[in-house]
Amino acid sequence: MSAAGWMVVVAPVAAFVVLTSVLWSRRPDAVAPLRLAVVRAALLTGVFAVLTVELLGALRALTLPAVAAAWLLFVAVTVAAARPWQRRAAVASAAVAPATRAGTLVGAATGAPASGTGPAATPISPAGPPGVAAPPASVPDGLASALAGVRTRLAHFRGTASRGERLLAGTVAGLVLVELLVALLAEPNNFDSQTYHLPKVEHWVAQGSLDFWPTAIHRQVTIPPGAEYLLLHLRLLTGGDALHNLVQWAAALGCLVVATRVVAQLGGGRRAQLLTAFLLATTPMVALQATSTQTDLVAAAWAGCAGTLALDGLRRRADVGSLLALGTATGLTALTKTSGLLAVGPLLVLWGVAQLRLAFRRESADPGSTSGGAGSTSTSPMPAGLAGSELADSGSASSVPAGSGLVGSTPAGVTPTGSASAGAASAGEGRGAAGVARTVAGSLLVLLVAAAVVGPFLARVTVEFGHPLGPPRLRESIPMERHDPASILVNALRIGNTAFDTPLAPLRAGMAGAITGGSRAIGVDPQDRAITFGREVFPVPAWYPDEDRVAFPLAGTLALLGAVFALARPARISLTGPAALRAYAVAVVVAVGLHTATIKWQPWGNRLLLYALVAAVPLAGLWLDALLRRRLGPGRRSVAVGLVVSMLAASALAGVLALSYGFPRRLVGAGSVFTTSEWDTRFLRRPQWAEEFRWAAAAVRVSDARRIGLVQQNDNWEYPWWLLLHDGEGRSPELVALQSVLPERPPADPASVDAIVCTGSRTACAKLVPAGWTLEFRDYVGYALPPGR
Repeated sequence: MSAAGWMVVVAPVAAFVVLTSVLWSRRPDAVAPLRLAVVRAALLTGVFAVLTVELLGALRALTLPAVAAAWLLFVAVTVAAARPWQRRAAVASAAVAPATRAGTLVGAATGAPASGTGPAATPISPAGPPGVAAPPASVPDGLASALAGVRTRLAHFRGTASRGERLLAGTVAGLVLVELLVALLAEPNNFDSQTYHLPKVEHWVAQGSLDFWPTAIHRQVTIPPGAEYLLLHLRLLTGGDALHNLVQWAAALGCLVVATRVVAQLGGGRRAQLLTAFLLATTPMVALQATSTQTDLVAAAWAGCAGTLALDGLRRRADVGSLLALGTATGLTALTKTSGLLAVGPLLVLWGVAQLRLAFRRESADPGSTSGGAGSTSTSPMPAGLAGSELADSGSASSVPAGSGLVGSTPAGVTPTGSASAGAASAGEGRGAAGVARTVAGSLLVLLVAAAVVGPFLARVTVEFGHPLGPPRLRESIPMERHDPASILVNALRIGNTAFDTPLAPLRAGMAGAITGGSRAIGVDPQDRAITFGREVFPVPAWYPDEDRVAFPLAGTLALLGAVFALARPARISLTGPAALRAYAVAVVVAVGLHTATIKWQPWGNRLLLYALVAAVPLAGLWLDALLRRRLGPGRRSVAVGLVVSMLAASALAGVLALSYGFPRRLVGAGSVFTTSEWDTRFLRRPQWAEEFRWAAAAVRVSDARRIGLVQQNDNWEYPWWLLLHDGEGRSPELVALQSVLPERPPADPASVDAIVCTGSRTACAKLVPAGWTLEFRDYVGYALPPGR
């Protein structure tokens, strides 16, 4: 592709950066405002990408010029709108500046020692943690100011972080950079991507629209395409798949952002947030998928965005912007992977209940507090600590001692700067019947926005198959077909066994044997097709670092412990937000329960749980931080610290080994991204097929065939044909299916094509080859040519 074309690729990144600076919240009570801005910018950029594909697809204009023009226009509009938006925000910020200064002075007058940071601490202010001087307050009024704010926070972190915190942050940063290197060096080689993720992108490019096409692989048209929409932009802008892995890499960053912000919203300080980021980044499934063209991290990131936005609704009434963002996150989750809604749903219910509670609260608000006065008191039903201002981004302390009179980053009895303003405003405008009506209207708006995002795809599926969830074979293959308690229990135990699998063979065999024996004892066949995907057989080893299967026993166990303690003793984990912590833990537990009750066990089911893992790891980070914070005797504290360090070391080792030796992209050994050729990298899953595809494609190219028929089965690889059979100028080949599982889209007539390429079954291929044609077939791949070619 030309240099100008590659420069257009920068447009989405530029738009995202500008949007982050523009959307940086000026509310003084915003939790982790920089990360909130990243979430908002990601949602706006993502929904623009999706709606652009839908619009251009409807116009049959999915072409490079159209997509490039759309992004350049988006950047231009974003930049043009940035300055007036920032001027209005600056005026609004100036109105609450006196309250910010007042809150700082009151906080400084109430200094108290910080647990775990030394015997004494310097005065506290809303802009910084106990024990350190706060960085200078500033309101980002443009991109330069935003970048300056980031630099200030990094400098503040370097000056105040402990050695352990620096080690945690350095490990996470190192893993992210190594994953970026692998993502750029490795060609897409995920199995599902060869079958349907990437072929559907190529079909869209070839036909210039999103219309369905005849195919033997129903997943090319029935599986939600949200992640592939993002890949389509890169495909059109670059002309190839060189940057395809970056979508999941960016999604992994998004998961880190939303998980750590959730910790901040639940009252966790800097150490808890770093522990959460560390556990998530070193989880082998996350490290491996971050360099892949799978879709699980994308779904987890969008679901995480919905989760962190829903938590904002626990402490203040949602405005229109928040409702639009929440609806967008829900829609993008549904459009990427509908299983992610199993987490989004409970969080939306939690959000709705909190919004109704805010609408019905009876406390009177001080009219003078609407400007954010420092002396006003909070009337929020949620702990005031949830509204800590810059805790997450400026580096909050790991803990605040109980009884110190400190709530979040402000003294007890004093609202975090600006939260009284939000509380008073919402109390005045959202009480009683009017508040309920507003909540109902807001909920409907969230659903309408989500429907606008996912609706066009569901409409196409409904028209094609008569059902929004696709054909019967899809609706019956993945969802549970039995929902009696015994079957759900067995399904949950099998999913848990696969998720917590370890290299210890005796432990694996013992647990699997207990589950199979126990299931039969309660009258459930552990291999029942109604609760088991396809013809798979439980159990399967899942400990090896393979992106499709690898277990997460350490992160999963810590998340489970965190959930238990969050439900039983939330005040010991979150000193400032126990009620919110318990409510969030309930939502996470419900999400996991819904997953085990609705999705059949399958060998690669661990990757389907990524959205739940991202939602649950914040509970692990909070619990580990609470364990380190507790005042114990010297001997017991040494044991606790040693236990935490051992778990972190094991997690780091798992992450490093996954990146170094994980499959199918690794740094060292056979198949290394440094030593393996491009074509062989693509076929690391099935190296024996690499030469066969080349052999068949070469014969078809020599025949000068233009229209080529495809014969394949549901799980066969199609993508290599798109790479091998393009014309001399790089244009997509004309590939047409000779079989079709879409009732309304008949396959092409074999007599209408110039050549046939086949994968999987020689018998199936031979049935479709016209009489007199020559059929050549090896082990997996074959081709057929008419006489004279």
